[in-house]
Amino acid sequence: MKASTKADLNARLQRVKLFLCDVDGVLTDGRIFMGDGKEFKAFNIQDGLGMLILQRSGIKVGWVSNRPSPVSQQRAEELKIDYFFQAKGSKVDAIESILKKAQVEWEEICYIGDDVVDLGALRRAGVAIAVANAIEEARKMAHYVTKAHGGHGAVREVVRLILVAQKKWQEVIDRISA
Repeated sequence: MKASTKADLNARLQRVKLFLCDVDGVLTDGRIFMGDGKEFKAFNIQDGLGMLILQRSGIKVGWVSNRPSPVSQQRAEELKIDYFFQAKGSKVDAIESILKKAQVEWEEICYIGDDVVDLGALRRAGVAIAVANAIEEARKMAHYVTKAHGGHGAVREVVRLILVAQKKWQEVIDRISA
């Protein structure tokens, strides 16, 4: 792991202005159901709400995928994701483009990944996170490895970590439960 202490992780989380993640294997469990020309994926509803909560707390959200998918596009539109990129190619280049639009630096992003295509982004991110079922190289590169697997609440777990570190979590709880 990159981060050696909880204090170091907390300091990194406090700087997050932009939350970025992979789609397949992070927002989903990595399985794709196909048949009759249609594609289906399962997204975790708590992850979706978590990203909406992040946005309402002033943190922009983006998805970066190497695999174009109309299902991912539909879910991104439903959640009004701020930055959505899906195309073959370098995720680092895609994120560089997003950083310019968002006017933030690598140190101010949290990136969640699970596989080899995420390693470049994980290496550069201010907060690098790997889901529990990520490849070994991603887990070793991460400042934090989630307890939850991709598609099973890993994103929500990280949302809470960010908002607790930024002292916004209790405000969210108070606002939503009022």
